[in-house]
Amino acid sequence: MIGIFYGSTTGNTEAAANDIAAALGVDAANVHNVGETSADTVAQYDTLLLGSSTWGSGDLQDDWYDFLDAFKAQDLAGKKIALFGCGDSDGYPDTFVGALAQIYDALADSGATFVGQVDGDGYGSTDTESFRDGKFVGLPLDDADTDSHASRIADWVATL
Repeated sequence: MIGIFYGSTTGNTEAAANDIAAALGVDAANVHNVGETSADTVAQYDTLLLGSSTWGSGDLQDDWYDFLDAFKAQDLAGKKIALFGCGDSDGYPDTFVGALAQIYDALADSGATFVGQVDGDGYGSTDTESFRDGKFVGLPLDDADTDSHASRIADWVATL
């Protein structure tokens, strides 16, 4: 079963989470705002899709800080994790979707398997900490190119 967990300040990441849920046929009851959800909720899911917007100089969305600390304490062994996030490659090319790197690094030794990495083709910036070994660690949704969000989401969910 898939659980989608997101942190959103302006609504963009929430909209992305809902679009991803619709594309995967995930019921709204399985889409969770991390600011309103207990981290132990993750136990019921085999696959976790985690989304955050990026703020400041590559920072997580505020609700993620407390949630991520509690999330790391959960047993994630054997689970699949895919990341998605919103950022602005024009305004902040060096920290574009930096929040994805923070989540990835925090959970790298969790025993979970990361899936859903994305090639950098067509993105304004790949010179960012979330771009590793020729791929983004998750799905970047670029505020500088909102017209491509629907197709990028469709392509990404097809790989999960």
